[in-house]
Amino acid sequence: MKVLVFVVAYSSENRIASVLARVPAEFWTNDQHDIETLIIDDRSPNQSVDPSRFPALQQKYNAIILPTSTSQGYGGNQKLGFHYAIENDFDIVVLLHGDGQYAPERLPDFVAAFADPAVDAVFGSRMLPPGAALAGGMPLYKFIGNRILTALQNWILKQRFSEFHCGYRAYRVEALRSLPLAFNSPDFDFDTDIALQLIDTHRRIVELPIPTYSSREIRHGSGLKYAVQVLTTTLRSRLQRWAIFYHPKFDYVSDNRHYTLKLNQPSSHQWALEFCTKNAAAVLDLGCGPGKLDQLLREHGCYTMGVDKVEQDPGSLDWFVRADLDAGLFDLSILPRHPDIVLCLDILEHIKSPERFLLELRQHLGALAKPPRIIITTPNIAFISTRLSLLLGMFNYGKKGILDLTHIRLFTFATLRRMLTCLGYEVLQVRGVPAPVQLVLGSGIIGRATTVFNSALVRLWRNLFSYQIFIVARALPTVSNLLAHAQPEKATQAEALFKPGQASPLQSQTG
Repeated sequence: MKVLVFVVAYSSENRIASVLARVPAEFWTNDQHDIETLIIDDRSPNQSVDPSRFPALQQKYNAIILPTSTSQGYGGNQKLGFHYAIENDFDIVVLLHGDGQYAPERLPDFVAAFADPAVDAVFGSRMLPPGAALAGGMPLYKFIGNRILTALQNWILKQRFSEFHCGYRAYRVEALRSLPLAFNSPDFDFDTDIALQLIDTHRRIVELPIPTYSSREIRHGSGLKYAVQVLTTTLRSRLQRWAIFYHPKFDYVSDNRHYTLKLNQPSSHQWALEFCTKNAAAVLDLGCGPGKLDQLLREHGCYTMGVDKVEQDPGSLDWFVRADLDAGLFDLSILPRHPDIVLCLDILEHIKSPERFLLELRQHLGALAKPPRIIITTPNIAFISTRLSLLLGMFNYGKKGILDLTHIRLFTFATLRRMLTCLGYEVLQVRGVPAPVQLVLGSGIIGRATTVFNSALVRLWRNLFSYQIFIVARALPTVSNLLAHAQPEKATQAEALFKPGQASPLQSQTG
């Protein structure tokens, strides 16, 4: 394996050489590893590495020194080192602190752990075995703080780590390559950022016991500030999963077109499914996505037709056409069957001009002998969480939810109803959809109770407590539709009046 020993140094000039010397000699001569040492000097005021000592370090440890022109901070230095490891195709990178607070003697054990190809990261732990940290001289206040922070993070993240706050770590470079490291904090909570990223992307992390050398630590930060940063970052990572907060360092999803199907609870998907199965033999789904709802409709005996700009898997619908709704609506006369219901679920907010889209849709549907009903769902921008965010001066876009990054147009109940009415639609039904809390809290007692409570609030104040808007509407015939329908009838009347061999009324009067 190609291994990078990455030493972060700040004001530790007299220690780096001795720290590297404490690494077992056989590690540096191991033929199974191609080892390089990278020392980043974060603009130390006293020069972390004496230039006169550099040739010896270079020869003995295959070392290179990278001094930064400006201070990058603890996290900023890690970004540099990890980028170096990625660009130079290392397999493993081990983070070693230049002040000697973490045992260099254990470095070979960190590398050896990657013999298991399933391991993506190795975290050192001073809390293994229990009591080892205090026995090693860790101050009681620091031990208590560490245990409290770790316990809180384990509870929030649903993990069981013995310690989150040890800087002695090793990573598989392939795992680092997949993470948005550029957006991570430049401060000491960088370690928290990368731990969260590894957990959220389902990377395997193993812990390795290390001894505590607390007296050797060079302190550069406030413990209280660090604790606040760690808890804030951890909570924000969860809030992003719940679509309440957004930061690109927790953005791991490249394609966000498709949402989770929400069934067996008050939701737009459940209500659309129930409405269609009761009232439709054929359904046209505009912006059908992967067709998961359509598959359920097929199971209930509905003929499903879908439209999306991405090709679908064969068999997900009865009929499919690939089209971009932003580029204009295709001619509905090509449909194999006339739809009884048209679904526009969560698409208006993605369309650049929903007015143009709805006008075209009305024109096409009005030409049908029996215009279908239309189900429209869209987020309610006036939902209480959005209002509170604005009150606090925040407007945070995210990967999903009301302020999805891909949403272009947003509506309230009033603005959506007004747009539909102005464009020639008759609104038949309006409902407020509660927040999908069961995606977060689960479908147990707490999740169901919260949904019931939200539904009750929707009945009290729909505009404030509805997460989504659910509307059933009907397209009224346009003028051109009416004229087109009137022409055949007019022609039939004329044929009845002017039958061959029969004088017209005018001829009868003048003859």
